[in-house]
Amino acid sequence: MSEDTKAISRGLRGKRIVLGVTGSIAAYKASDLTSKLVQQGALVDVVMSEGATNFVAPLTFRSLTHRPVLYQLFDPASDAGIEHVALAENCDAILVAPATANLIAKAANGLADDLLTCMLLATRRPVILAPAMDGYMFENPATQENVSKLESRGWKFIGPAEGRLASGLVGKGRLADVEDIIGGLKQALGREGDLVGKSVVVTAGGTQEPLDPVRHIGNKSSGKMGYAIAEAARDRGANVTLVSTQTSLRAPYGVEFVRADTAAEMREAVVSRAPESDILVMAAAIADYRPATEAEHKIKKSGGGMTLELRETADVLAEASGERLVKVGFAAESRDTVANAREKLGKKRLDLIVANNITDEGSGFGSETNRVSIIDADGGVEELPLLLKTEVAHIVLDRAASISEGA
Repeated sequence: MSEDTKAISRGLRGKRIVLGVTGSIAAYKASDLTSKLVQQGALVDVVMSEGATNFVAPLTFRSLTHRPVLYQLFDPASDAGIEHVALAENCDAILVAPATANLIAKAANGLADDLLTCMLLATRRPVILAPAMDGYMFENPATQENVSKLESRGWKFIGPAEGRLASGLVGKGRLADVEDIIGGLKQALGREGDLVGKSVVVTAGGTQEPLDPVRHIGNKSSGKMGYAIAEAARDRGANVTLVSTQTSLRAPYGVEFVRADTAAEMREAVVSRAPESDILVMAAAIADYRPATEAEHKIKKSGGGMTLELRETADVLAEASGERLVKVGFAAESRDTVANAREKLGKKRLDLIVANNITDEGSGFGSETNRVSIIDADGGVEELPLLLKTEVAHIVLDRAASISEGA
């Protein structure tokens, strides 16, 4: 992989995150969270409560972050001055995962009796809490009142999730999935992004046009490019709707997810939302044709050949319109990439089109990378090197946002 493809997605690159870890059995999951934050380019300072050190050793987090782990309110060996003030002022966000009922109660009532709670009281940065506790504890009116109080102050809660708890009960109290926690953190960091207040619709995946109850006509699209664009728009503060076919990917945290498996379903979802949207990015591979009829039952072999009658599907991108809508299309080609993309751009009255040759190494369906050309309404072509799809997503949004601002 070239140096260009090693770029870390912009979401957490260079961000200084304070990760608070409190005394819950779920504290062990914070090590995985820490690792993933570091992998995505964040500078992580871990602050542990005394209770947390009974579940996970500070050395675990020091090994993952290569930074001192803080858990004493007054540490004479520290060179950072008054720790809770220094951390509160210098970070980009504070994430507490897991957050116990005790931590939530103390924060809601302004108590500050250890390093973590002092820091929470001193900060003006975004605060994100991922609760983990017994289900009855979370449902208790006292906890719910404390959660509501903190939410009214602008603090963000991610989870808890439902499932089997350490007590053996099944209920709402499990720590949210690590990917959701990271998604919520990125969303919180994007509250001052360039797409705040913008409504962005993204399509993803390959449509599946049914032939019978078990078969369909489809394509090889994995949906990765569309999902990357949806996440990037979320990270930049947009209100995002992701219209996706069935894929193997997780629905991104913090976006409205709409399932649409056929071209007709995609059309209904997109065309109805377009008039109230600012940017539409059609990354989905929508079938050009569908079977003329769908068999009621599974089609069996007949001992001979089979002829299918196909009909054109709706042109979703051409139909979508809105007074302020910036339309971005995608063209996956196997030859004459730029020429075919230019033709599609004019035919569908697009503001931008993103073209790639699926036969290029690292640029095909299912890959983590893409090499694209971005063509504007005047026919100008911007050739990008091979990049991670997460980085391509941000560049596409850069261009679309610029057009939207100038509209």
